[in-house]
Amino acid sequence: MSSIVDLLCLATLLYIIAMFGRIILSWFPIAPDSPVSAVSRVLFSITEPVLGPVRQLLPPLRLGSGALDLSPIVVLFTLQLIVRDILLRCG
Repeated sequence: MSSIVDLLCLATLLYIIAMFGRIILSWFPIAPDSPVSAVSRVLFSITEPVLGPVRQLLPPLRLGSGALDLSPIVVLFTLQLIVRDILLRCG
């Protein structure tokens, strides 16, 4: 049973890392033909199924001419607090 919990903890940690990768890459313009573009596409395809529904519930905050997307913060908080600390109790 603990090996399943360990595997779920590892998967959650890897997803959190993917979320941070997507957040950091979103700050920079990425050319479609650059090597980073492939990484960006993979991170997008991994994280968007979770971020999309959260973004529909919590639309971006308008800040003047820009917007602040709070969905990554909500997902990271949920993953860290509920999944890792309460449900799985990862060490």
